[in-house]
Parts: sequence; structure tokens; C-alpha cells
Amino acid sequence: MFSPLQLGGTILPIAALLLLAVAVVAVYQSVEIVNAYEKRALTVFGEYRKLLEPGINFVPPFVSRTYTFDMRTQTLDVPRQEAITRDNSPVTADAVVYIKVMDAKKAFLEVDDYKKAVSNLAQTTLRAVLGDMELDDTLNKRQQINAKIRKELDEPTDEWGIRVESVEVREVNPSKDVQQAMEQQTSAERKRRAMILEAQGERRSAIEKAEGDKQSNIIRAQGEKQSQILEAQGDAISTVLRARSAESMGERAIIERGMETLEEIGQGESTTFVLPQELTSMLSRYGKHLTGSDAQPQSEILEGLEFDAETRELLGLDDIEEILGQIEAETEMDVEEMEKEAQAIKEGADPADIPDPDEVIAEMDEEMAGGGGTGTGADTPGGTPEADEDRERETESN
Repeated sequence: MFSPLQLGGTILPIAALLLLAVAVVAVYQSVEIVNAYEKRALTVFGEYRKLLEPGINFVPPFVSRTYTFDMRTQTLDVPRQEAITRDNSPVTADAVVYIKVMDAKKAFLEVDDYKKAVSNLAQTTLRAVLGDMELDDTLNKRQQINAKIRKELDEPTDEWGIRVESVEVREVNPSKDVQQAMEQQTSAERKRRAMILEAQGERRSAIEKAEGDKQSNIIRAQGEKQSQILEAQGDAISTVLRARSAESMGERAIIERGMETLEEIGQGESTTFVLPQELTSMLSRYGKHLTGSDAQPQSEILEGLEFDAETRELLGLDDIEEILGQIEAETEMDVEEMEKEAQAIKEGADPADIPDPDEVIAEMDEEMAGGGGTGTGADTPGGTPEADEDRERETESN
């Protein structure tokens, strides 16, 4: 058995230890350390007292309790929601809501769990907003959906001391049947656009080819026209040169031809000859020069007759040099270069540098009209059938 004196000596150290432990726990309970991004609501015996600011705060031990509120912007993930649009198309959508606690006291006293409350409110608001819109609007007007949801969340969350900073709808997906129909519609639209573009390309190609053929034909026609002009001018020059040669021969050529004719007559069996008076007169003149007879010649020497002024103008004898110069200038035209240009245009070259066909034809007509006075007609130097007949009669008379 322990004596009272021994029992008292054992209890005192134990009581002292208990008191020390209680004191340590009391000090620990009375000190509250709040982080810089937090605020804490303090209650004593269940009664709200105040908000504890960041730092060291002393509270009544054992009878107080604190509730932590994060004052930073927080992210709430809104679960995927199913909704029916105004045009009766089912869609599913999910969103993200960014919130911030502005008044920790209201968030503590006005709502049980502000995060859960905001998330549920965002879900119902998302379904309501999608239900008021057409399917195409839900897929295209994402910013408008975000603005409507945020506007619907602002009023109730303000009473809770919460501010909705932003709402972002991540995905809006129609049903599989609607997606398949939309894909078919998109495919058909793309095929239609492709066919239109192809048709436009073929039309443009045909237009360019026709334009190239047109310009090529114009240039080829110009070349053929120049060729015909040169050929006609060559024929005219040939005729003029023959006429000049005949002029140089004069009476001497006629007498020599007459002598040859007499020789041929003399070889025949006939003994009766009929000679033109003009031939006998020229023979007498010719014989005087050959034999020294008493026949009086009309001139000292036998010379070729000159063409009169009208005949020379008709034949264009005075314009020979000018005509030859024009022929040389025309022959300088590079026909091969014109053919290359026509082929390039036909193959699709840029026709921007090619002159207008009407202007080219007008210029060619002006050149032809300006060159008419040089006696270079398409057939003969005279330019008209009446001039040809006059020239022939003049030649016969000479």
C-alpha cells in the first residue's frame, strides 16, 4: 500500500506535465498563419467573427475554427452537356469558367460551396444558351455563346462574392447523323466549286486560244497581203523594163525584124509581094546608110524613136527608180519573223503588244492608197484596162 505522502509525490509531476502539454496545445491553436494568396473566415463557438489577413494571426484556442478561401483566379471545368438547338438538332458541348473570389465573407456566408455552385450554374446556362440558337450558329458563333453565358452568370455570382472573369466553350459537336450530313453537304459544295472553277478555266482557255488564232490569222493575212503587193509590183516593174527595152530598140529593131520577115518571104514559092509603105520608107532610109544611095534620109543617123510624154507617164518610165526603191523597202519585211510571232500568239503568248486588227488593216489600206500614185497597180503600171489599150495602140502606131 502507498502512503498518502508517496501518492502526492507521484501526482504532482504528472499534473505538471499535463499542464505543460495543455499550454503547448493552446499556444499552437491560438496561432494561425495565413498565406499571401488566401483569406480565412474565423468563427468562435460557431459565430462568424472576421476575416484573417495574410500573416500571423492569434485566435482563441480550442473554440475557434477557420475556413480558407483562395483569392487567385480559379478554373472550373464544366462537364460535357447535351442540348437541343432551336432547329431540333442535338449537340454536346463543354466549357471552362474562370472565376475569382472578390468577397470572402459573402462566399462564406451566402453560398455553401461556391465552386460547386458556379459549376452547376454554368452547366444549366450552357444548355439554355445552346437551346436558344440554331445549329449553324452554335458551330460558328463561339464568341457570342461565351458572352451570353458570362452575362447569365454575372448576376447570381455577384451575390456570392464571386466574379466570373471569362467563359470559354471548348467544343460544340452535333450528333453523328448531323455530322455525316454536314460532311456530305461540304463535299457536295466543294465538288460544285471545283466544277465551276474547271468550267471557268476551260472557258478562259478557249477564249485565249480563239484570240491567239485570231491574231495569228491577222498577222498571216498581213504577210500574204504584203507578198501579193510585192508580186504585183514585181510584175509591174517587169512590164516597165520590157517597155524601156522596146523604147531603146526603136526603129532599128523594127527594121531588123522587117528584114527577117523579107528573108522568110523570099524563101517562099510566091513571086508577088505586098509591102507596107512604112516598111519601104524605112528600108530606103536603112539602105542609104548601108550603100550610100541618093535617097534622102530624114536624119543624119538612124536612131530609135522616143516615147512621147503621155506614153512615158502611162508606162511609168520616169518612176522606175522610185518603184525599185519601194520594192527594196518592201522586201526588207521579215516574213519569217511575222510567222514566228503568229505561232507564238497561237500557242498562248501574251497578245498585249499586238496592235488592234482594225488599226493594222486601216494602216495597210492607207499605205496602198498612198502608193497608188507611183504606178504600181496590181496588174500593169497603167493601173486600168483603158490605159493598157491606149498603150497597145501607141506601140502599134510606132
